[in-house]
Amino acid sequence: MQKKNVLLIGGGNMGAALLRGIIRSGLAPARRITVIDILPGLLETLRSRHGVNVDFDPGPHVAGADVILLAVKPQILPKVVASIRGSVRGGQLVISILAGVESSRIRDLLGKNNPVIRVMPNIAATVDAAASAIAGCDPATEEHYQVAEALFGAVGEVVRVEEKLLDAVTGLSGSGPAYVYTVIEALCDGGVHMGLPRDVAMKLAAQTVLGAARQVQESGEHPAVLRDRVTTPGGTTAAALRELEDRALRAALMSAVAAATARSKELNRNSAES
Repeated sequence: MQKKNVLLIGGGNMGAALLRGIIRSGLAPARRITVIDILPGLLETLRSRHGVNVDFDPGPHVAGADVILLAVKPQILPKVVASIRGSVRGGQLVISILAGVESSRIRDLLGKNNPVIRVMPNIAATVDAAASAIAGCDPATEEHYQVAEALFGAVGEVVRVEEKLLDAVTGLSGSGPAYVYTVIEALCDGGVHMGLPRDVAMKLAAQTVLGAARQVQESGEHPAVLRDRVTTPGGTTAAALRELEDRALRAALMSAVAAATARSKELNRNSAES
């Protein structure tokens, strides 16, 4: 990556998070990165903060790029494609985080048989804790996948999946932070209801979720095993878990993933038809 030129189209939250991760991890030097966006203030911030090149128009920078990162809204894909299609070379790797747009569609729109890797990250990339899934289409090779894994590994964990499973990824980890925010809020409110000051309750709730997640990651043990380890028969945790089962917390979370997956599939169909 050190000798590759990177063109990042879109400097919003996800683009800026990825940019920060790339530079901090040393994957590519700032002088080899160009960021494209329509907002002058945003570009100036990224330029002054990271020392990258910036521009409003991707056209002049496409030919010299080894990796083109698309971090824009799906609605403006046709405009972006129109601005770069004439300069794209067939060997350039294109990495897209556009929700609902299949990798093969981007390849076909560009018309040069580019290797395209599609990534579904989540908002936790902004704190270097993203859960990202990647998939791609021909002619993407193992080397192309490794480049995408390195880039997104700079801001979190990366897994490979079949592209048909990216809707399920959206339902689980793409939308998942919102579910966890709701859990943290509810735990905090419960603590406040029991008499804790709100700032104390929020700190305890957030750290509890963070610590439990870290135990799952680092121990490699099933969450049920870890749960049983902290559940004393007849104790406080057992009473709380009974309440959660009675109120169907597990079923509600499973249904949330299913609903978000179904909606993602619907949006994908609409995108493909447009």
